Amino acid sequence: MTKMVHNNKLPSCFSRLDTVFPKGKDGLRETPEKCLLCYHKTECLKVALQATDGLRVREELVDRAYASGLMSFLERWSQKKELRRKIEAKAKG
Repeated sequence: MTKMVHNNKLPSCFSRLDTVFPKGKDGLRETPEKCLLCYHKTECLKVALQATDGLRVREELVDRAYASGLMSFLERWSQKKELRRKIEAKAKG
């Protein structure tokens, strides 16, 4: 997947969250350099983040914002409740 040609064929790693946005050793997520060269990188990450695993990443972000004091308890509770609803809806169907 080093250099992608502008075509409609998606690479096999397309929208695989652990491939396109893995956790680093420090626990933070980052896009690998090989993905930065890919023509499909933006759409790939958007699709990955809309899936169930992507919603869990959003939960991680909410927890980090709360832990750093950027979000109140009620904001955290509200956002996590909404994310849980979305995760359950995706799991059902």
